Amino acid sequence: MSKLLDSIDQRTRLVGENRLELLMFRLGGRQLFAINVFKVQEVVKMPKLRHVPHSHPHICGVAHLRNQAVPVIDLRAAIGMSPLKETENANLIVAEYNRSVQAFLIGSVDRIVNLNWELILPPPKGTGRSHFLTAITRIDDQLVEILDVERVLADIIPYNTQVSDEVLDSDLVAEARRRKLKVLLAEDSPTAVKQVRETLGNLGIDVLSTQDGLQALTHLRQWVAAGRKVTDEILMLITDAEMPEMDGYRLTAEVRKDPDLRDLYVVLHTSLSGSFNKAMVEKVGCNDFLSKFQPDELATVVQKRLRQFLTGSQKTL
Repeated sequence: MSKLLDSIDQRTRLVGENRLELLMFRLGGRQLFAINVFKVQEVVKMPKLRHVPHSHPHICGVAHLRNQAVPVIDLRAAIGMSPLKETENANLIVAEYNRSVQAFLIGSVDRIVNLNWELILPPPKGTGRSHFLTAITRIDDQLVEILDVERVLADIIPYNTQVSDEVLDSDLVAEARRRKLKVLLAEDSPTAVKQVRETLGNLGIDVLSTQDGLQALTHLRQWVAAGRKVTDEILMLITDAEMPEMDGYRLTAEVRKDPDLRDLYVVLHTSLSGSFNKAMVEKVGCNDFLSKFQPDELATVVQKRLRQFLTGSQKTL
């Protein structure tokens, strides 16, 4: 199985081309699920687990992997299904999200597929597991459900959206409220939207949200078509990296090459971490990069941009 993921470092360059690779797997049934390969460190056979008393019901133990204690989450149970019964041939997907490493207990691994983001669609409303999905796609005429891992983790590890008193600038907050400032957020995870909205609420800033990069770009161009200056409408654009139809890198590149949008302040806000992201930020022209989810860091970047806005400066960080 390690050979399956040997070339992950080479595959990450697909992200800047509005492409992604999905690791597809099953959870003890016929339905195919997937997560982005970019977040996966390795896939291993189910090792012996150490039980942790008083842990969350969806945490089935701790695995010792590469000299690190990694919590193991029963992914079936975490998305509202019955716990995985057959564990003899089970696997663990070890992945890094939001600066933490965890393993997801799954059934069998299917394969890795290379797709264009345009083939990744939002989940249909009203489906039973829709609140645990960020998107769907079809591979060989079979539906593949792409999981919202941020939602899974938020249910297990409560997140904090409060900004520390030493970070919060009360004068800036008052000015933001007086001017009724807004940011545009491109984000496909409802959990992440809620986190950003609550955090920026502490700064007196409203959030206009879209589900993907294409929707955000359409929104920006509609303002331009109506004769409105985008930088008068919003303080900044905050975008996730991976989204259906158009990823955050492609969105930023489209903004930068449009003469009516190029001065917009853009921040990449993503659970994908590592030096690759920083290189991509420079390549496509983002003003800043943030790993999810750190409310103080988000507040610091937004307040820095707010100070620039109030002094009429458009300089990047």
